[in-house]
Amino acid sequence: MKRIAYRTTGTCSQLIEVAGENGCVTDVTFYGGCNGNLQGISKLVRGMKYEEVIERLNHISCNGKPTSCPDQLCRAIEVLMQEEANE
Repeated sequence: MKRIAYRTTGTCSQLIEVAGENGCVTDVTFYGGCNGNLQGISKLVRGMKYEEVIERLNHISCNGKPTSCPDQLCRAIEVLMQEEANE
Protein backbone atom coordinates (compact mmCIF):
# COMPACT_ATOMS: atom_id res chain seq x y z
CA MET A 1 0.00 0.00 0.00
CA LYS A 2 1.24 3.48 -0.88
CA ARG A 3 0.28 6.57 1.18
CA ILE A 4 0.95 10.22 0.35
CA ALA A 5 0.27 13.59 1.94
CA TYR A 6 -0.88 16.26 -0.52
CA ARG A 7 -0.92 19.99 0.31
CA THR A 8 -4.03 21.50 -1.24
CA THR A 9 -4.33 24.90 -2.92
CA GLY A 10 -7.41 27.08 -3.18
CA THR A 11 -9.55 25.15 -0.68
CA CYS A 12 -10.53 25.28 2.98
CA SER A 13 -8.83 21.95 3.61
CA GLN A 14 -5.07 22.24 3.87
CA LEU A 15 -3.93 18.64 3.49
CA ILE A 16 -5.20 15.36 2.08
CA GLU A 17 -3.70 12.02 3.02
CA VAL A 18 -4.61 9.37 0.46
CA ALA A 19 -3.64 5.72 0.37
CA GLY A 20 -4.08 3.21 -2.38
CA GLU A 21 -3.22 -0.25 -3.52
CA ASN A 22 -3.65 -2.09 -6.83
CA GLY A 23 -5.18 0.98 -8.50
CA CYS A 24 -7.85 1.51 -5.82
CA VAL A 25 -8.28 4.06 -3.05
CA THR A 26 -7.96 2.40 0.35
CA ASP A 27 -8.16 5.46 2.65
CA VAL A 28 -8.61 9.25 2.48
CA THR A 29 -8.28 11.78 5.28
CA PHE A 30 -8.88 15.53 4.81
CA TYR A 31 -7.46 18.08 7.26
CA GLY A 32 -9.53 21.25 7.49
CA GLY A 33 -12.56 22.02 5.38
CA CYS A 34 -16.19 20.96 5.86
CA ASN A 35 -15.73 18.00 8.17
CA GLY A 36 -19.01 16.16 7.56
CA ASN A 37 -18.94 16.52 3.78
CA LEU A 38 -15.30 15.48 3.56
CA GLN A 39 -15.86 12.44 5.77
CA GLY A 40 -18.66 11.47 3.39
CA ILE A 41 -16.48 11.88 0.31
CA SER A 42 -13.73 9.85 2.00
CA LYS A 43 -16.09 6.94 2.67
CA LEU A 44 -17.70 7.09 -0.77
CA VAL A 45 -14.41 6.87 -2.69
CA ARG A 46 -12.93 4.08 -0.55
CA GLY A 47 -12.59 1.00 -2.73
CA MET A 48 -13.02 2.93 -5.99
CA LYS A 49 -10.51 2.76 -8.82
CA TYR A 50 -8.33 5.86 -9.14
CA GLU A 51 -9.63 6.61 -12.64
CA GLU A 52 -13.26 6.43 -11.51
CA VAL A 53 -12.69 8.91 -8.69
CA ILE A 54 -10.97 11.30 -11.10
CA GLU A 55 -13.73 10.88 -13.71
CA ARG A 56 -16.44 11.71 -11.17
CA LEU A 57 -14.80 14.48 -9.12
CA ASN A 58 -12.41 16.25 -11.52
CA HIS A 59 -13.02 19.99 -12.10
CA ILE A 60 -15.71 20.43 -9.43
CA SER A 61 -15.64 24.05 -8.27
CA CYS A 62 -16.62 25.50 -4.89
CA ASN A 63 -18.17 28.93 -4.29
CA GLY A 64 -16.91 30.29 -7.60
CA LYS A 65 -13.35 29.07 -7.05
CA PRO A 66 -11.71 27.11 -9.87
CA THR A 67 -11.17 24.11 -7.55
CA SER A 68 -12.70 22.30 -4.58
CA CYS A 69 -11.78 19.64 -2.04
CA PRO A 70 -13.03 16.86 -4.37
CA ASP A 71 -11.01 18.37 -7.25
CA GLN A 72 -7.92 18.56 -5.03
CA LEU A 73 -8.47 14.89 -4.12
CA CYS A 74 -8.13 14.17 -7.84
CA ARG A 75 -4.79 16.01 -7.89
CA ALA A 76 -3.65 13.96 -4.88
CA ILE A 77 -4.67 10.71 -6.57
CA GLU A 78 -2.75 11.72 -9.70
CA VAL A 79 0.38 12.18 -7.56
CA LEU A 80 -0.26 8.81 -5.91
CA MET A 81 -0.62 7.17 -9.32
CA GLN A 82 2.63 8.73 -10.51
CA GLU A 83 4.53 7.61 -7.41
CA GLU A 84 3.18 4.06 -7.77
CA ALA A 85 4.26 4.01 -11.43
CA ASN A 86 7.79 5.07 -10.45
CA GLU A 87 8.24 2.22 -7.96
